[in-house]
Amino acid sequence: MAGIRHHLRVCRTVADVTYKEWGAYRTHSMVSIIVGPVYFIVQYFIWTAVYGDHATLGGMELSQMIRYFGATALIGYLIMDFADWNLSMLVRTGKFLTFHLRPLNHRSFALYQKIGHRSLGFLFEFLPCLLIFVLVFGIDMTPASYLWTTMSVSLAFLMNFYVNYTIGLTSFWLVQSSGIRSAFMLVSGLFSGALIPLGFFPHWLQVIQFFLPFQYIAYMPAMVFTGRYSLGGVTLPIEHVVGLQAVAVLVMLGLCELVQRFALKHFTAVGA
Repeated sequence: MAGIRHHLRVCRTVADVTYKEWGAYRTHSMVSIIVGPVYFIVQYFIWTAVYGDHATLGGMELSQMIRYFGATALIGYLIMDFADWNLSMLVRTGKFLTFHLRPLNHRSFALYQKIGHRSLGFLFEFLPCLLIFVLVFGIDMTPASYLWTTMSVSLAFLMNFYVNYTIGLTSFWLVQSSGIRSAFMLVSGLFSGALIPLGFFPHWLQVIQFFLPFQYIAYMPAMVFTGRYSLGGVTLPIEHVVGLQAVAVLVMLGLCELVQRFALKHFTAVGA
């Protein structure tokens, strides 16, 4: 219990410092408020034209599709992460040594930083965008279940972090991981469901998504928000979806831990 309380105190301290640090540049965060509504407007006109006279497409009605993209936009604000870029910078400049010598694992430190950073994002990005969706566009952004949606978004938060941190760990071999980062962002944008619901993909590609991290970042929490989940011919109740998401996060954490152990053996810096 003492160890848990210690980690909670450290988490609160690091998150609070990060919140105050980024709070000095909150206008930068507020600029991103434009991104969500613009993204939504583009999706709205595209899918309105695609549906035409069709009642449903990919098993979703137009109203469900609109709510889906509203959810993905809002979830994106909550789980946004740059752990890979930050870790790559620390390794490239040799500054990772200062963290390597500290009693706190850098991965934990980076996670606590993200909590503080996204707490700021919740206030200056998520909430304003939510109000715009509800008051301006008149969209019903009430989740099917507050409990399961909160749990699913929290797991997506962790999944996105562990995936990005693992990508950042490649810097211990490549020094510069920007190429891998760019490639992952491209693939993730397509296969996470952020650009197009995964139900529109071929059946074999939908099945593969169960073994890749992408759907656990955006598609699953968005579908939990809507209250229905189906992929690859598999329909699951929401509680099972969240359970599957939790298993995926644990697997990703294990992979991240394994890669980190190998990566640290390759780390060299002046004075190390």
